[in-house]
Amino acid sequence: MLEYAATLEPKCKPTAVRKLADSTAAGPKISPKVNPIPAGFDPLAPPADLQPVPNYTPKQDQLQRSPVFDQLEQLMQQRIVFIDGAMGTMIQRYKLTEADFRGERYANHGHELKGNNDILVLTRPDVIGEIHMQYLEAGADIIETNTFNGTTISQADYELQAPEEVFLINKAAAELAKKATADYMAAHPGEHKFVAGAVGPTNKTLSVSPSVENPAFRGITYDEVVDAYYLQLEGLYAGGVDLFLVETIFDTLNAKAAIYALEKFFAAKGVRIPVFISGTIVDNSGRTLSGQTNEAFWSSISHAKPLAVGLNCALGATDMKKYIANLSACADCYVFCYPNAGLPNAMGGYDQKGPEM
Repeated sequence: MLEYAATLEPKCKPTAVRKLADSTAAGPKISPKVNPIPAGFDPLAPPADLQPVPNYTPKQDQLQRSPVFDQLEQLMQQRIVFIDGAMGTMIQRYKLTEADFRGERYANHGHELKGNNDILVLTRPDVIGEIHMQYLEAGADIIETNTFNGTTISQADYELQAPEEVFLINKAAAELAKKATADYMAAHPGEHKFVAGAVGPTNKTLSVSPSVENPAFRGITYDEVVDAYYLQLEGLYAGGVDLFLVETIFDTLNAKAAIYALEKFFAAKGVRIPVFISGTIVDNSGRTLSGQTNEAFWSSISHAKPLAVGLNCALGATDMKKYIANLSACADCYVFCYPNAGLPNAMGGYDQKGPEM
């Protein structure tokens, strides 16, 4: 083709090209382009001294695995496993006062404490223990610790962010839940119940700016979130939890901080216990608050190799069903869900009841 790239004569058709070697052709004389690749040389051929392809093998976890892995997997292969329900709405039924939240320990605390449900494991353990037992009697195989806000970040709203206070809250919550399961199993020989250390999302977000005027601003750093989660994990583990549940994830970057804290914690303790991870969607778009779909959420956290992944809260059982199906189609682990009872109605109540859910 290079021989036919000469200039065209005036008034000729566009296809009436002439060979470059034609001496009668008008225009500049251009020599054909010479191929710089020597004859017999294949530029796509691999080097002769190429190293052999490594023989890759699956990663072997060097950490000791908790016996709970086998116990849970055996149970989940046999039947559907049930987790407990909401803690906050159960606490509301007791109509507790400020004095109940304060107890003796926080009688002179300088900040209002009503609404800080996590400290009830210290000030009203009878209430939390009774709720745990109600869920166990109802058939729950796994109960969660009352530690949704059990981080220094969330407890700062009540001026209880001191590390020793946060550690104590988590340890006491785990011990309370473990006592409930022990009492239940003693009364029901042959049944096995588990305690999940609840690790909430905190009240900060790493992906979204809290300031409309400054999209680059963040209310907290990644390292601060990691440190807060690590302290919570220490307290829960000291209290004897069987597994960790990273739940209500509205910002996947917060979940990544929790996963990093978990890996640091497992490496420090030399043991690995099961991890469940649960996201939450904010509307019928099926996305988290930080904008991820179910599939994107799973892709972002799948490296943690959770024993189970799922969704919680969100839109209620009816509207959550299709998103659980999406997650089940792409995840390579067990899938779970624990929806709330739909969105609140005009009176602040919830319309979905047990049979419907």
